[in-house]
Amino acid sequence: MSTPEEAGQREEGEYGRAAKRLKTEETEADEREEGEEELEEGEDSDSGSLPGNGESATDNRARWSASQFGAGLRDNGEDSHRISPSPVVHVRGLCEAVVEADLIDALEKFGPICYVMMMPFKRQALVEFSAVESADRCVSCGAKEPVYIAGQQAYFNYSTSKRITRPTNADNPNSGNKVLLLSIQNPLYPITTDVLYTVCNPIGSVLRIVIFKRNGIQAMVEFESVQCAQKAKAALNGADIYAGCCTLKIEYARPTRLNVIKNDNESWDYTKPYLVRRDRGKGRQRQAILGEHPSSYSDNGYGPPCPLLPLPGNSRYKLTSLDVPDMVSYPLPQSSSSYSGHAPSSVAMVSGLHPSKMNCTRIFNLFCLYGNIEKVKFMKSVPGTALVEMGDEYAVDRAITHLNSIKVFGKRLNVCPCQDSCCSILDQLKAFHVSKQHAVIPSQVFELEDGSSSYKDFAMTRNNRFSSAGQASKNIIQPPSAVLHYYNVPPCISQDHLLRLCTEHDLPGFVKFKMFDAKPSSKTISGLLEFDSKTEAVEVLTVLNHYQIRIPNGSNPYTLKLCFSTSSHL
Repeated sequence: MSTPEEAGQREEGEYGRAAKRLKTEETEADEREEGEEELEEGEDSDSGSLPGNGESATDNRARWSASQFGAGLRDNGEDSHRISPSPVVHVRGLCEAVVEADLIDALEKFGPICYVMMMPFKRQALVEFSAVESADRCVSCGAKEPVYIAGQQAYFNYSTSKRITRPTNADNPNSGNKVLLLSIQNPLYPITTDVLYTVCNPIGSVLRIVIFKRNGIQAMVEFESVQCAQKAKAALNGADIYAGCCTLKIEYARPTRLNVIKNDNESWDYTKPYLVRRDRGKGRQRQAILGEHPSSYSDNGYGPPCPLLPLPGNSRYKLTSLDVPDMVSYPLPQSSSSYSGHAPSSVAMVSGLHPSKMNCTRIFNLFCLYGNIEKVKFMKSVPGTALVEMGDEYAVDRAITHLNSIKVFGKRLNVCPCQDSCCSILDQLKAFHVSKQHAVIPSQVFELEDGSSSYKDFAMTRNNRFSSAGQASKNIIQPPSAVLHYYNVPPCISQDHLLRLCTEHDLPGFVKFKMFDAKPSSKTISGLLEFDSKTEAVEVLTVLNHYQIRIPNGSNPYTLKLCFSTSSHL
């Protein structure tokens, strides 16, 4: 008989393969539509990427893409872009609030719909009809007259694929597939079993939930029946758990049943309440999450912490029970540190740092992708270890989720809250005064091996990316990847310039390069850089993020900005 640990490893492997399958399908969907400009992390107002009147760069890109696409349809008629008819239709120009149910309600008049794949951040979707004639009616109608989805005009064309890839014939009620695979995109807040249960259970009875963190944050949710799973997919696919972030991308999973061996924040079997989490030797008990309210995230200027998500008006996406509310109220965001029984901490401890290649600035360059950085301090008593004070406990949680265990300059980072048990007893004792005060104190400042100071205050730097609600909403929280998105670069900088920059800093060069088209009046350019490995991309970002680019006769330098791309390859 296998041990619970062995069963958990097999389970994680099975779910990991399902996650990899979904990631592959997303990439294939992106590749099917050529000429699509990348939608990456929000750029500064001076970045020159499709500027608009107070709107984000993402909003403008989506509107520009949709208008150009619509113009192409009207000019070329049914043979738009010379793509042959297909049962799969590519839909563009969707509004932010659209979910799968909205597409079905608007497009089923053209014929039965088999499957829908949402691409929330691109405001696009793939819709597969049961017959090519239905798709033809959809594309033709969209070329002749406006077709509105959730109150906004959408644009249509045939996809180059004849079928949307999916593991099983899950739309057939007799197929027995009642497990959904949820990918949480831009996870600004922590995602737990309690959060997902609160989101999913009002639509259909939830039996089991498993959360795993390999390529970002993903989860599998097992419902009581296939019908419940279908209703949940239609109602929630493309929706935001919290305002402007934690966007749900939902597909049917391969497994037909989940195996849960313990009830905690990352897995829960609601049919077996006795599977209580036991932390051997730690003397801790799991606390009730929904029973405790942390300080409101809006105190930091990020807006309301607990938005409401309206379910589709069509009653077929709801259960018939009178107990199901018309609005789903989500729990307040909570940091992972509160689950462990400790008070939330905005200070992270980072160990495994390279002694000569890492300093305060390079730590900032890497960690600023997940939240504001207040202070960074290396510990003299613990070589290769630093304390990073971030804007709040949510930023610490995001940094832990995405940066813990990654390799930087040949050493594996260990990132955890100062109070967490993942830090050694010695480290905790030496950092006790810091963690107790929830702040980094500038004491025992010394010189690092590279000659820089062991302490630096970043509270007033303009390179923090979460300083306001508008700025924070433009950031797409991504795990490290082999593709970097660069922006805020002067137009005179070429591929050779960027390669030379890598060489001058003894960094690996990129293997593929892509520059986005920009308007003639744009003051800056942006694009993508692909490296041989994720580790190489991490090291380049750590060194070159916020590098000052000076141009001849220029008064002020340009600040090169880097972030991890949503693309897995070019």
